Order: sequence, then structure tokens, then C-alpha cells
Amino acid sequence: MIVVDNLTKSFGGRDLLSAVSFTVSSGEKIGIVGPNGAGKTTLLKMIAGDEPMSAGQVNVSEGELAYLHQESDVELHRDLGDEMWSALPELDSLRHRISEIEDALVLEDGDATELVAELDDSHSRFKVLGGNGVDSSIARVTNGLGFSNADIQKPCGDFSGGWRMRISLAKILLRREEHLLLDEPTNHLDKSSKRWLAQELADYPGAVLMVTHDGEFLQKVSTRVLDIEHGQVQSYPGSFSDYQRTKQTRQEQLDVEAARQEREVARQEQFIDRFRSKATKARQVQSRIKALDRMDRVERVTNSKATKFQIKSSGRVERKVLEAASISHDWEDSPVLLDVSLEVERGQKVALIGHNGGGKSTFLRILAGEVEPSEGEIIWAERATRGYYAQHQDESLKLNSTVLESVRDSAQDQPDGALRGILGRFLFSADDVYKSIRMLSGGEKSRVALAKFLVQPNNVLLLDEPTNHLDAATRQELLKALGDYDGTIICASHDPAIVEEIASHVYTVENGEITLLSVNV
Repeated sequence: MIVVDNLTKSFGGRDLLSAVSFTVSSGEKIGIVGPNGAGKTTLLKMIAGDEPMSAGQVNVSEGELAYLHQESDVELHRDLGDEMWSALPELDSLRHRISEIEDALVLEDGDATELVAELDDSHSRFKVLGGNGVDSSIARVTNGLGFSNADIQKPCGDFSGGWRMRISLAKILLRREEHLLLDEPTNHLDKSSKRWLAQELADYPGAVLMVTHDGEFLQKVSTRVLDIEHGQVQSYPGSFSDYQRTKQTRQEQLDVEAARQEREVARQEQFIDRFRSKATKARQVQSRIKALDRMDRVERVTNSKATKFQIKSSGRVERKVLEAASISHDWEDSPVLLDVSLEVERGQKVALIGHNGGGKSTFLRILAGEVEPSEGEIIWAERATRGYYAQHQDESLKLNSTVLESVRDSAQDQPDGALRGILGRFLFSADDVYKSIRMLSGGEKSRVALAKFLVQPNNVLLLDEPTNHLDAATRQELLKALGDYDGTIICASHDPAIVEEIASHVYTVENGEITLLSVNV
């Protein structure tokens, strides 16, 4: 059980969270939702003990707590199999000791009787702790999260940042602690891995407290939703759709009640103003003034600020923007693209779809000039200026830089006043622009990465899963901006809105080949 009692967190003289209280019972699956900067990640950090609280307390009982941060925590030199074993330190230590004893017996290094006795004890302890089933558990979890059997032998340093986050998640799931705190667990997962994780968490015997913007995922997992807004937490029992309906009804009821109260207050104030100077009405006036002072005012629901921006293309480009001719590429002798060709004309919005590993990201990296193809040629129009937004763009941010410094790096001599105006549209106002990237939540980092990308003058956008890490409001704003964009877009995405509503041409990239699927007029 997790008991959060009057938890308060203050920053710069204001309360980010104010007297927050709730209880997480054994087996509950709770989703934490809320707008940008509401304090979702901060709340998880305080529960985990990674962030000091200004007031209040957190008590965790009946088991240990495991916390998935938004940054991976893997040893890059270890292979995936050993890294997974490291999540179970006692068993891992016994495993290594058993191997050492067996080597010593083979080499006749030491007292054989003592070694055999220790080996028997170690094997017994290993069996009691469930060590014989660990390899199969590792295979189940890693396969569920998209790793192949061959990946078990690969060093963790060979995996991208997104896959390292999957390793961190896999380690936590392997440990099977009583309480799980998960901060954006779906950010780096494809659809099949999300489906697997949703079922895994729904069936998980312990309590799960997770921050995510993925409503579809929450619908499959959550039994309760905690909504954080304006420093307060409101609990909604049931599924994510139950939460949405109940919150909408509650907001409508509050608005009705607030309107009724405002009419009554106006009526009383009119009486007070009319008869304030009449001695015969003095007692009634004072009585009504006191009644207004004692009245608990019903506050109307105020919508949180939303990101607002638009994307403008810079300069007109030739009619034929891109010709990719017979592109092939291998990664360590493993073919990813096989004789791929694509032509893109001015103003087209191309969506690339297909399973992870099919070659979409590799193709985009080749188009962006980050990777030289093994074979083939890329020909861009002379006036084409490209902007490339990688799938894990936020990972390229310098953690010690401020928000303003990060965007300034890409701004090509734009004055700080203009940059602060741009950042304001991404909800970084006043002193927020001087926060270090290290201090930001995952959603805030994604907004910085998006702002950094959009300040660059381009007429061709190369986008790899651009909506993956965005909250609902920022995602909607980006979709609108992409729909209004008058330049050329080539985008790899699983987002149905991009494929169905924005793309003019949809291609599948599967098994190293690219095929036109549809043309949307």
C-alpha cells in the first residue's frame, strides 16, 4: 500500500502540488493524467524518494517499490542477458558463485570437499529463490517488449536510447516488486509491445501507478485515474473512458452551479449597493455582506494552457523535391533496405508505415544525410532545405543547457526576444526558459525538442514518429500545424491521424521494400 498524505511541492514561491492526499491499495492499476507541467513526474519522484517534498509524507508498506524513470539505467558494457540478471542481485551473485565453484573443481583449485558442500548449498539456495526459472522469465519479458532471442547476447551499448528504455522496463517487470511506479512506459514501444505491456500490467499482481498520455493504453489497464490540475488531485474510479465521462459531467455540473451562484451573488450585491446608505436597511445590508463573506465560492473549470504554434515553409522549392534511386542498406551484414526507389513532388505529404524494424527509420536517416546508403543515390532539389526530427529527438538535448540555450543553438541568429516568444507558445514563459533540460519532465523535453526543430527554416520536413512522446494537447496542435503546412513532408508514423487525415501518399516499408498503398486526394 502507498499512502500519500498532504503532499506539497513548491517551486519559486508557488505550489506545484498542494496538500495532495490519496491511497494506492494492493493490486490497483492507477493512471496519472494531467496537462503539461501539472506535476505528474514530480509526484512520482517524491513517492519514490528521488525528489524532496516541501510538506507532507509518503508511506510505503507491504512490499518494495520499483520506479521506471524517463532515463534508462543500464550498464552499456554488459550484454542484455547479464543486464537482465542484474535486476535480481542475490540470484545473480549465486549464479556467478556457482560458476566460479564449478571452474575451481574442474581446475582442482581448492579443497574439493568444501567446494562441493558450498556448491550444494548454493544450488539449493538458487533453487529456493526461483533461479531455475529466471532465464525463461527473461525470455518472456524481453520477447514481449520486442527483443529477439539473438539480442540477449548483444551489449546494451549497441541499442538505441529507446531500446535501452525498454531494457529498464524489462528489468523492473522481471523483479516483480509489490509496487510499480512507471513514468511514460509506452513512449518507446511499438503497437505490438504496447499490447503485450497492457496485458502484462493488467494481470500484474502488485499495484501500478503510471504516468502516460496514452489514453488507449490506460483504457486497457487502469482501474482508477488520478487527474492532476491546478495543484490538486481528483480521483476517478473506473476505466479511462469512465474518467472522461465523469469529469465532463462534473465540469458541466460545476459550471451550472457556478452560474447559479454568480446570479445570486449579483442579486445580493445589487441589494447591498442600493440600500447601503439607508439606516432602515442597515441590519439587512450587514447580514447580506456577512453571508457573502461566508459563502464558499464555486470556481468555474478553467482550461489549462495549451501549446500554440504553426509551421511555415521557407522558400519555394522545385517541382520534383526528391528522387531516391535504388537505395539499399545493410546493418552489420543484415539487409534493411533492398533496391528502394521513391519520388516526391512539391507539397506532397508522404506517410511511411510498417512494423518496427522494417526500414522506415533507416530510410529517413538516409534521406536526412545521417547515414550513407550501401547502394543507390539520393537526389534533392537544389532549393530543398531539410529539417529532420528523429524518433527520439529529445535524447539529443544537452542536459546541462537551459531551455533558451537549447533552442538558440538551432535558431540561426534569431534574437532572444523572438525565441522567448516562440517558447511561450510551447508553454515556457518567464523564468521557465532558464530551467536546465535536466530538470524537465519527459513531456517538457519533447516540447523543447519540437521547438528546437521548428525554429529552423525548412521547406521539407523529415519526421520519424513525431507524435510519439507528446501529450494530447500538443499532439493535436502538431497535427493541425502539419495539416496546414504548405511545404513537403515525409513522415514515418503509426499515428492514424497522420496516415488518414494528413498524408497525401501512404507507402508501406516492409521487408526492405517500399510500396505505394494509397493516394489521398
